[in-house]
Amino acid sequence: MKVLLVNGSSHTHGTTMRALEEMIRVFEAEGVETEVIQTGSKPLTDCLQCNACAKSGQCVFADDGVNEFVEKAREADGFVFATPVYYAHPSGRIFSFLDRAFYSNGRAGMPDAFRFKPGASVAVARRGGISASFDALNKYFGISQMPVAGSTYWNMVHGAVAEDAPQDEEGMQTLRNLARNMIWMMRCFAVGREQGVPYPETEKKVSTNFVRR
Repeated sequence: MKVLLVNGSSHTHGTTMRALEEMIRVFEAEGVETEVIQTGSKPLTDCLQCNACAKSGQCVFADDGVNEFVEKAREADGFVFATPVYYAHPSGRIFSFLDRAFYSNGRAGMPDAFRFKPGASVAVARRGGISASFDALNKYFGISQMPVAGSTYWNMVHGAVAEDAPQDEEGMQTLRNLARNMIWMMRCFAVGREQGVPYPETEKKVSTNFVRR
């Protein structure tokens, strides 16, 4: 089993990464492979809704790791999206990254990378804005038929710098329990596949435009 973790911070070893490392320790102790996708500090282009992916199956911008992430996602069993909090919302970096990844996913007849795989979001802040950021990232799961993994509290950690994170004992405990819950979910899904339990049937998509023409 493998989990992909997306660090939506420009700091590759900051507070957000320290929170992810707490989960990684649990995953690896249980034999679950992990890989961290760093959005990094280089420019990351927004989705332009150009719909080029409808023909190619990939985002037209191919130099910042989004297409590579989607390819890896097809082989992954679970996902964690983590973000620092900027003005009470997720970083623009992770929004741009995930908008393009989810919009291009499954286009032009390519296999869906996310459907029926558990996902979890994590938000990190010095003080406020975490709940709104956490809620925003969860929206990607709800529209993509992804079961959402929960924990013993909302998945949040407080700290201005990486060294602060371990002092939020409840936050770190929440992430450890989150990792354990994800492992349980992935194992249950694996057993279901082995036993031949079919995935739910999905109706053909209907798009309703509420503006009369």
